[in-house]
Amino acid sequence: MDYFKKILRFAKPYIRYGYLNIFFNILYALFSALSFAALIPMLRVLFEQEEPVTQKPVFEGMRHAKDYVMDYLAFQVNEYAGDDKMKGLVMVIGLVLVLFLLKNLFNYLAMYFITFLRNGVLKDIRNEMYRKITDLPVSYYSEKRKGDVIARITSDVLEIQHSFLSVLELIVRDPLTILFTILVMFSISGKLTLFVFIFIPIAGSLISWIGKSLKRQSDDVQKEQGHFLSIVEETLGGLRVIKAFNSEARFYKTFSASTKRFFDFSNKLLNRQNLASPTGEFLGILVIGVLLWFGGKMVLVEGTLDAPSFIAYMGLAYNILTPAKSISKASYGVKKGNAAAERVLEILETENPIIDKEDAIEKTNFESGIELKNISFKYEDEYVLRNFDLNVPKGDTVALVGQSGSGKSTIANLVTRFYDVNEGEIKIDGIDIKNMTKKSLRNLMGLVTQDSILFNDTVSKNIALGKENATSEEIIEAAKIANAHEFITDLPEGYETNIGDGGNKLSGGQKQRLSIARAVLKNPPIMILDEATSALDTESERLVQDALDKMMRNRTSIVIAHRLSTIQKANNIVVLQKGEIVEQGSHEELLAKNGTYKKLVEMQSL
Repeated sequence: MDYFKKILRFAKPYIRYGYLNIFFNILYALFSALSFAALIPMLRVLFEQEEPVTQKPVFEGMRHAKDYVMDYLAFQVNEYAGDDKMKGLVMVIGLVLVLFLLKNLFNYLAMYFITFLRNGVLKDIRNEMYRKITDLPVSYYSEKRKGDVIARITSDVLEIQHSFLSVLELIVRDPLTILFTILVMFSISGKLTLFVFIFIPIAGSLISWIGKSLKRQSDDVQKEQGHFLSIVEETLGGLRVIKAFNSEARFYKTFSASTKRFFDFSNKLLNRQNLASPTGEFLGILVIGVLLWFGGKMVLVEGTLDAPSFIAYMGLAYNILTPAKSISKASYGVKKGNAAAERVLEILETENPIIDKEDAIEKTNFESGIELKNISFKYEDEYVLRNFDLNVPKGDTVALVGQSGSGKSTIANLVTRFYDVNEGEIKIDGIDIKNMTKKSLRNLMGLVTQDSILFNDTVSKNIALGKENATSEEIIEAAKIANAHEFITDLPEGYETNIGDGGNKLSGGQKQRLSIARAVLKNPPIMILDEATSALDTESERLVQDALDKMMRNRTSIVIAHRLSTIQKANNIVVLQKGEIVEQGSHEELLAKNGTYKKLVEMQSL
């Protein structure tokens, strides 16, 4: 129930729909009981088991309310029908039809209003999950499979709607239907009703036994679904590599093994869940059978209950079966929904380690430079950077070079605060970046990565990602600086051309120039280039490098370079090895030292 309560907090904005649902459910439950109780006095008159009531009864207080209602209905039947039994039958049928019509009308209205609550909660949970997904740090997704996160925001949230939120439809209606029905049953025969209650604990214990393992089995199903969605996500992302290495059979084997486990887990779960309905129905029929025996004895042998009352009583007893079965199903739903809710809430309740301080500064300008002071950082156990110091004066271009794994990209991740340093400080204009808001920090920076991350949208919207209110003229000017305007105008719809998923309708060089145009339009004072040309051919590299040179003018830049030919004009080239600086200086100074940098240059020139 803890998960259920946590999910219900999303229902607060829609509470008015909940109240309307409760109101109409009360009416539904009341008319559900009355529709059967109304039969008793009419059956008595029609079967002539008592004298017709010819005098209008007088209400003598709540203690005699039952007798008053019975006599009043009998009086109305007698007034309308007289000696014509067919007219009385028509009145009986008409009244029963009206009561059932009202009962079902109220049921529809109750479900109508709860729909807004259910779907509203579903919408808000998904919105909150998406906000949380974008808010959590990059490090969170190095540990989680993306497919598993997708499964949580889709199928797990849907499972919550089908389990937890479906309970909202039953939480008032079915208990009240049972309550009102039992009250009417007590008014007919307390002895017979008490006899019914002997069997309720037996039924409850059986239902509880069936439902005990549902949460664990449902948890297995949800986890396995996340696993095979991850396989699908990885397959689509690496389809070219899979085909190139003829690995289709291997990936199919992995996927089919996952779906086989999902098949087995689902069979166990659904078969246990399906056991609920026949078990509940059998227990209900068992109660009806016992009632027929015990009630029949009261009518035929003891004479303590008349036949019309017994007929109506059996109708009321049957009226309990449907809501009782619904409640048992709902209890399974809650157990099954617990697993989905646990997975959803795991994301929603994950603490974000990279958060703004309460008194964080909104920094809007860049004045003197960036300082990395004695920083150390590790992703897991081993330090990637240790006691690292670096100054980047305003207006300078600092290039970071070195072998893979030397910590170059880590510095970019730390300066942008995708990760926080374990030790030391990173300062901008003498202010620790942890004391700035993340939004204002990242507003000062533009990022161009090796992998051009574009979105399934138009060219103009991809360029305007960091400046949504940008004019067409600004977008075109940024594209010209990035050497992208010419190829964009050749596209079928120019700047309004959709570039496909990940920009796959464009070449590598074209995608990279769009990424540069996006950074140019944002116009930040600090530019971070993470191996922006390493994946390009010679012609594309020349166009991209020219665009980068134009972009970096009058800006402070941190350039992570693989191709050393692209950073020879940098003010300071920093050579890294295993997270430490081994050399730094200008291109000419480092060549004169005849050290690590010169060896790297010679290796690339071979």
